[in-house]
Amino acid sequence: MGALDGVKVIDLTRVLGGPFGTQWLGDHGADVIKIEPPQGDDVRGWGPPFDKEAGAASYFLGVNRNKRGAALDLGMPEGRDVLLRLLETADVLIENFKPGGMEKWGLGYKAVLKDRFPRLIHCRISGFGSDGPHGGLPGYDAVLQAQAGLMSVNGPEGGPATRLGIPLVDIGTGISAALGIAMALYERSNSGLGQYIDMTLYDTAVSMLFPHAANYFLGGKHPQITGNTHSNLSPYDVFPTKTCKVFIAGGNDTQFRKICDTIGRPELATDPRFTGNTARLENKLALRAEFGPAMAEWDGEELASTLMRAGAPAGAVLETHQVVDHPHTIHREMTVDIDGFRTLGNPIKMSRTPAKVARRRPPRFGQDTRAVLAEAGYSEAEVDDLITSGAAFDAPRRKG
Repeated sequence: MGALDGVKVIDLTRVLGGPFGTQWLGDHGADVIKIEPPQGDDVRGWGPPFDKEAGAASYFLGVNRNKRGAALDLGMPEGRDVLLRLLETADVLIENFKPGGMEKWGLGYKAVLKDRFPRLIHCRISGFGSDGPHGGLPGYDAVLQAQAGLMSVNGPEGGPATRLGIPLVDIGTGISAALGIAMALYERSNSGLGQYIDMTLYDTAVSMLFPHAANYFLGGKHPQITGNTHSNLSPYDVFPTKTCKVFIAGGNDTQFRKICDTIGRPELATDPRFTGNTARLENKLALRAEFGPAMAEWDGEELASTLMRAGAPAGAVLETHQVVDHPHTIHREMTVDIDGFRTLGNPIKMSRTPAKVARRRPPRFGQDTRAVLAEAGYSEAEVDDLITSGAAFDAPRRKG
C-alpha cells in the first residue's frame, strides 16, 4: 500500500507545475484522475521527441505517470456537472486556471465548493495569486525566474543574468503544492474539514532566493553573479582535470585540508592566504591558481571519488546520459521502466509504504473517461450522450 492509498485527486492542472506535483501523489498511491480540456494538455505537443503510441511529447510523458486520464469541456454546463459529481467522492481538487476561472464557471471555492464539499481540499496554482499589484496576471517559469531575482544571481561570473537550465520555479511549486496537500490531509484527519491552498509561482520563486536574500538582509550588500563559485564559501568551484571537469566544495577547514592533502599540496592548508573561510573567499582567485596545476593531471572521476572517500565533497560534472545510466542512479531506482516507457524515479523513499512508480504509464487523451464516469454512477447510455454532446471525450476529435 502507498502512503496515499484511498486518496482521490481530481487533477485539472496542465503544463508542468501542477502535473509534477500530482505525479508524486500518484507515485505514493493516490488515485489521480487527470482531466484534460477538449484540446488536451498543451504540452502533449511540446516536441519532438514524440511517443506515437502515447500520442504525446516527452514533456507530457515525463510528468503524468500514475494517473488516469479523462477529458471534459468545463465550458459546457454538462461538463461542469460531471466535475461536481466527481468531487462528491474526491479528497483533493487541484487546478491551475487563471484566477477567476473557476469562479466564472460557478465553481469558486468560497462561493460553492467549501459548503458543498466541506472535506474537500482545493489547491490552486497561479502565477501571482488573485490580488496584490500583480494579482491575476499569468505566470511562466522563466518570467518568474526574472521577476523573483533568480536570474540576477545566475550566470557566468561577471556576465549577464541567465535563466536556470531547468524550470525550477514550476517544479518547486509543484513539489510545494504536493507538500501543502499532504499537510492539509493530515490536518483534516483532526478537524474533519478541508481547506483552500493558495500556491503561486511567485511565492515559491521568492522563497528559493537563498542564501542571497539572507545575505542581503544581514549585510545589506547586493548579491552579484558568481558563476560556479559561492558567495559564502571557498573553495566552491569547477576545476578542469585531464578527462572532465570536477566540482569541489570545501565547506570547512577540515575539508579544505583533505583537498590539499589529496592533490599533493598539503602546504596550502597552512598558507596565510587560505587559513579560514574568510581568507579563502578574499583570495579565491589565488587559490584557484594554486589548485589548477595540481588537478590538471588527474582523471576527473578518480579525483572526485578519491576526494569524496577522504571526506571532501566533490563530483564529476556529468551530462544527462551519463547520469541516467550511472550505476548509483540505477541502484537508487531513480530510473524506472514502465512497460517499455523509461522515466525518472521518485526520490521519497519510505520504508513501509514505498512509492510505486511503475504502476501506470502516462494516459492517452481521454483513455479512462468512460471508466471514471461509470464509477461516478453514469450509465453507459449517459456516458455516450456526454461524449456525443462534446461535454466529455474518450479520444481526440479528428480535425475536419
